Amino acid sequence: MAELISAGSKWVLPIFLVGIPLYGYLRRVDVYAAFVEGAQAGFWTAIKTIPFMIAILTALAVFRASGALDWLLRILAPLGQALHLPGEIIPLLILRPLSGSASLAYTADLMRAFGPDSLVGRLGSAVQGSTDTTFFVLTVYFGAVGVKNVRYAVAVGLMGDVAGFIGALVVTSLFYS
Repeated sequence: MAELISAGSKWVLPIFLVGIPLYGYLRRVDVYAAFVEGAQAGFWTAIKTIPFMIAILTALAVFRASGALDWLLRILAPLGQALHLPGEIIPLLILRPLSGSASLAYTADLMRAFGPDSLVGRLGSAVQGSTDTTFFVLTVYFGAVGVKNVRYAVAVGLMGDVAGFIGALVVTSLFYS
């Protein structure tokens, strides 16, 4: 089965590269003009998001450099112990909603230190896969479309992250401890 999937996956991209222009031709769509128009829109969207990305990355750097991250980790340590949460995972729980690259780098460090088959490695992977970069997503996407009032998006996004953390902890504990 794995060999069949591997062989089939090699043909997915060529099928799309040939299939989409062919489908457009059959529907009498100027595929090249549509592609160029979409590329221009994507370029300007990327340009519009740069200030928001700089703002969130600067805020994250200030958060880490000011010592606020270390202070927050000291406060959360007793809660982590009460939940039988490995202390090494707590920084990942804080970094993940803020920055995908920072949390990925931290997860890679966990893998190097503890190994991918350890409880910490598996829990880090589960957290990485079951949560999102809430503040980064809200900053970039809401900024790109000009949303000024986020209303309940932050609260709902953070509740989703907490649910992802709890789910990752429960599933990892059930299967790997």
